[in-house]
Amino acid sequence: MEIRVNQIDLNGLTFQYRESGEPSAPPLVALHALGKSADSWDQAAALLGENYRVLALDQRGHGGSARTNTYSFELMCNDLLHFANAMNLGRFSLIGHSMGGTVSYLFSQAFPSRIERLIVEDTPPPFSDRPIEVPSKPSGPLPFDWQVVPSILRQLNEPNPEWWARLTDIIMPTLVVGGGASHIPQNKLQEVSELIPNCELVTIEDAGHFVHEDNLPAFLAAVKSFLIS
Repeated sequence: MEIRVNQIDLNGLTFQYRESGEPSAPPLVALHALGKSADSWDQAAALLGENYRVLALDQRGHGGSARTNTYSFELMCNDLLHFANAMNLGRFSLIGHSMGGTVSYLFSQAFPSRIERLIVEDTPPPFSDRPIEVPSKPSGPLPFDWQVVPSILRQLNEPNPEWWARLTDIIMPTLVVGGGASHIPQNKLQEVSELIPNCELVTIEDAGHFVHEDNLPAFLAAVKSFLIS
């Protein structure tokens, strides 16, 4: 299936996104992980595009989108709002992986009426745990702005407790997909699934953190079943 790459100006910044599927199909927005970009969804989008209009956004600092020097989950959430409005998406389904999953939780808490269905891949909202050490910048060129890393890790190390408190505000049908053998504590995904009122947890054992890359068939089976249920 053809994947179309487009650019759009949002709130004075240029963003790149990848689109597959028919423009008239139900919209599904996909958000990638830290250090990745929208093309990490290409394989999944090619198959989901048979039934949905898949819009995978390069989040700020990543891929073909603007480098801004200021990064936070809240700013990325705001970018998503501008993107949805610019694309005339009244209601849409939202799928987020890792960093993109946290953005998806925040957006669904803030704008529950905009989200048809929510899918989060192998991440809970950030929680207090052992501090993550900010790694030093690699010497070679990167496909994203390195400044995103310390900014996001700072928020992971000092999370806003409201992000957990407001999980009960996520009222749309929700699917949390865990990777089993992952650095993400799977018991935290269980906690999330118990706090969100209408939530299903599916664990794809031994898929690891990058579930949709390492076991695409099982990931898509869970997602497709959820989207049509």
